[in-house]
Amino acid sequence: MGTNTIRAVKGMRDLLPFETTLWNRVEAQAREVFRVYGYGEIRTPLVEETQLFARGVGAETDIVSKEMYTFDDHGDSLTLRPEATASVVRAYIEHSLSRNPGLTKLYYIGPMFRRERPQKGRYRQFFQIGAEAIGSDSPAVDAEIIEMLWDFLGRVKLDPMPEILLNSLGDGACRPQFLEALKSALTGVKDRMCSDCQRRAETNPLRVLDCKVPADQEIIEGLPKITEFLCEPCRDHYARVQEYLTMRHIPFTPTPRMVRGLDYYTRTTFEFVHGSLGAQNSVLGGGRYDGLAETIGGPRAPGIGFSIGEDRLINLLGEAPAARPDIYMVWLDPESQKCAISMAADLRARGVVVEVPPEARKMGKLMEQASKLSARFALIIGETERVSARYTLKDMSTGAQETLSVDELTKRFS
Repeated sequence: MGTNTIRAVKGMRDLLPFETTLWNRVEAQAREVFRVYGYGEIRTPLVEETQLFARGVGAETDIVSKEMYTFDDHGDSLTLRPEATASVVRAYIEHSLSRNPGLTKLYYIGPMFRRERPQKGRYRQFFQIGAEAIGSDSPAVDAEIIEMLWDFLGRVKLDPMPEILLNSLGDGACRPQFLEALKSALTGVKDRMCSDCQRRAETNPLRVLDCKVPADQEIIEGLPKITEFLCEPCRDHYARVQEYLTMRHIPFTPTPRMVRGLDYYTRTTFEFVHGSLGAQNSVLGGGRYDGLAETIGGPRAPGIGFSIGEDRLINLLGEAPAARPDIYMVWLDPESQKCAISMAADLRARGVVVEVPPEARKMGKLMEQASKLSARFALIIGETERVSARYTLKDMSTGAQETLSVDELTKRFS
């Protein structure tokens, strides 16, 4: 590759057909699970007003302060979406979805953008699968959304299944007291922590608890726990979420130091973590955001949601078997090509994957190509086959051959 060759932007990548086979399978399973739980798809713009994220996600979060792709558009400050929950809640308010009966259940699949250091499973353009249930503050909704995720990960055959970490971040009635205690405790220890923690201790102390630097863990273990500060309604809510999960036979680990990186979270928060991912071990995470709608200018609309890091999940699932044709058409003369094209159209209409070579080649070369493509069958069409109206179907794995009429071939692959 020459020095002047244009390459993909750092931290962004192409997903090629041998990769997207697995991506499509995962997304198809997600859509089916969301369907049976009553969720409908929403597609929000890639670009939003910067204020949506500054107000919704939090101006002092790492995402807003350091990672967003923000640009001026003729006087308007716009941002490539770094996450989707704020966009979904904005759409919920803008389109008055609260008028719909019952819960509003929405899911999304698509790219997000953050300018952070690329590493395994983390890219500057990355993909998320997520869902939001808006319109209820019931702990039963929290448990059901975790159940839906457990169901989904079982369907995509993630093995071993991840550990579910569960916590409560309290609410406006009790979290301020915890934050004061946390700030006070950090005063005497922050100078011994990493530079990010020193900064967060001043701007967003809750995020100190999410530090992954090994040397800081002993200090973090000595900091106050939010569960010790929960008010009675938050304690009750947290207890009931745990009861509902136990009722569903879903394993979880109460984790009082687990936090999320966005300001809008209240009460229930959770992460699904997987040991094979190393320090950055979160496959997905989410939680309740009962005050987000009001923060961005709407009426009160309690909700809970999650986002799955699709890039990381795909890494855990490994490689999908390569896509291969069901039938490779081995045509031997121009008239046979016409026959192959006609038969391929009929078979494709029935969902059969058919490959028709574009130009004439010797039979040996065509059979070799069928083998290289890992075709399941080769269908041989020459003058003899056309005259008899019976075509030779060869099983490429066993070498067994049979002759079939068009009707018999069609029934075979129906």
